[in-house]
Amino acid sequence: MRFSHSLSLSIFCLLVTIWTVRSVPPQPPVRCDQTGCTVSSAYGTWPDRKTCKAANITYPTTEEELCKAVAYASEHNLKVKTVTKFSHTIPKLACPSGSDARLISTSKYNSVIEIEPDRLTVTADSGVSLRELIDKVEAAGFSIGTSPYWEGVSIGGLISTGSHGSSWSGRGGSVHDHVVGISLVVPANSSERYAKVIRLEEGRDDKLLNAVKVSLGVLGVISKVKLSIEKAFKRSITYNFTSDVALEDIFMDHGKKFEFGDITWYPSRKTAVYRYDVRSPVNVSGNGVNDFIGFQSNPILISKGVRALEKSLEASKSESGKCMTADTTLAYKKLTGNGLKNNGLLFTGYPVIGNQGKIQTSGSCLYSSSLRIDVSCSWDPRYNGLFFYETTAIFPLPRFRDFILDVKKLRDMKPERLCGIDIYNGILIRFIKGSKAYLGQGEDSVVIDFNYYRADDVLTPRLNQDVMEEMEQMAFSKYGAKPHWGKNRKVGFFGVKQKYGPNFDKFLEVKNKLDPKMMFSSEWSDEILFGREGLKYDGCALEGNCVCSEDRHCSPSNGYFCRQGLVYTQARVCRFSSAKVSMA
Repeated sequence: MRFSHSLSLSIFCLLVTIWTVRSVPPQPPVRCDQTGCTVSSAYGTWPDRKTCKAANITYPTTEEELCKAVAYASEHNLKVKTVTKFSHTIPKLACPSGSDARLISTSKYNSVIEIEPDRLTVTADSGVSLRELIDKVEAAGFSIGTSPYWEGVSIGGLISTGSHGSSWSGRGGSVHDHVVGISLVVPANSSERYAKVIRLEEGRDDKLLNAVKVSLGVLGVISKVKLSIEKAFKRSITYNFTSDVALEDIFMDHGKKFEFGDITWYPSRKTAVYRYDVRSPVNVSGNGVNDFIGFQSNPILISKGVRALEKSLEASKSESGKCMTADTTLAYKKLTGNGLKNNGLLFTGYPVIGNQGKIQTSGSCLYSSSLRIDVSCSWDPRYNGLFFYETTAIFPLPRFRDFILDVKKLRDMKPERLCGIDIYNGILIRFIKGSKAYLGQGEDSVVIDFNYYRADDVLTPRLNQDVMEEMEQMAFSKYGAKPHWGKNRKVGFFGVKQKYGPNFDKFLEVKNKLDPKMMFSSEWSDEILFGREGLKYDGCALEGNCVCSEDRHCSPSNGYFCRQGLVYTQARVCRFSSAKVSMA
């Protein structure tokens, strides 16, 4: 998930630490009227900035109702997409094709959570939220081994796009690798009443299960998910804010030594934050909570103010202003333990020890309260707060060291050019184990996330956008990183199917078997799944919809021209220049 509003949280907490708040929960992703339904993401704007429409929506509450919804669409040859309560996926995977397309929401399909203590499994309806699932499992004396850092997801949605935490241990950091069973509703012929439920179990149905674990929603509608669980345990966390010297030689040992460890790298500040995160026995003293500051609520006025400040720094091309903000943000994170709280209320020092369910994920801005000041998640589109891109790349382990060295070379040319990343959350580095899922990572991998400013207007270029674009192309082109299916700009998916080799064909074989009429596919999900590039047009590189090859793909009227990369010279990026000379 998105780590972007650390910037606004740090400023907010410095200014208004004693205020009480009234949190405004996020708006639902689907809104309907007499003309039909509009589908949006949690950020309010899809990557192509175009509205997504559907004819209508249904809200099943049971598996039987879910089957009826799929059967109706199958019988009448309608396109369908599944939507969840949260809609935090960045690509347009939830948007159906066609004016008569239907939506099936799992937001009310969330009543069943069944724990089998003897088998160490839990089965949940696909619409169950991650937080609901964790709390139920923890209350029974068990823990879920991994989860994404952001809890604003449903269990069906999070596995569909490959959501993950950080771990090379056990089953690893990807939630789909903890899946031991899935029930999926798929289209059927008339003799089967146009829909059927297939129930898949690990060890018995691996060929199908390996496709369904990470499916992008194009195989059918997930009805139930069965996860492996463990006896309850605690975790002990310490953050070490230190130099990034030798990061390229340390990261691998760090990932192996600390079961849940990660690293946050602030390249412009030459700082690395090593997360020392290990499990502890459940009887160890400690009632700590992870309330990551990037996912806490912000006063709406502060979110608007921070966005206005960043727009001003962009317009004035103020690298120094962004770097000052990066320094403030980093200092506040260090002061507050990045949102860790020893007793659930305050950070008083390391280590912070708490139950797995209170440490593994966070998202307090999701929940409402009834106090004084209106607050929300800082990216809530209703309040014109933060607006950003997110690049997430999954590297084969042997290639990651050289990527770090390339970024350091790029940084050392002029560190101030990377402050635009560091005012968000720098570069988050996590570790995930090799997966059998066809659209999962095939080998032990390192994942990076970084956020950066997105302009209000589609044709407005960004300060130092060439640096972010060069890093993006380094990752996906030079080092062959795979894109996270639930994040990234369009360019991150170019050529993606070649990166999965034979597993991609295995996925397509299952797709053609389960949904031969492509009822659950759309032009937008096909664009992501197959990595289709499309035609280039004026300004297409500004939003990551193409890699520039001509100046017109950037913004020559604003002084941004297509140039080769500074370190990765095969990259083609939009760079500000006063000289109106075309790329050689």
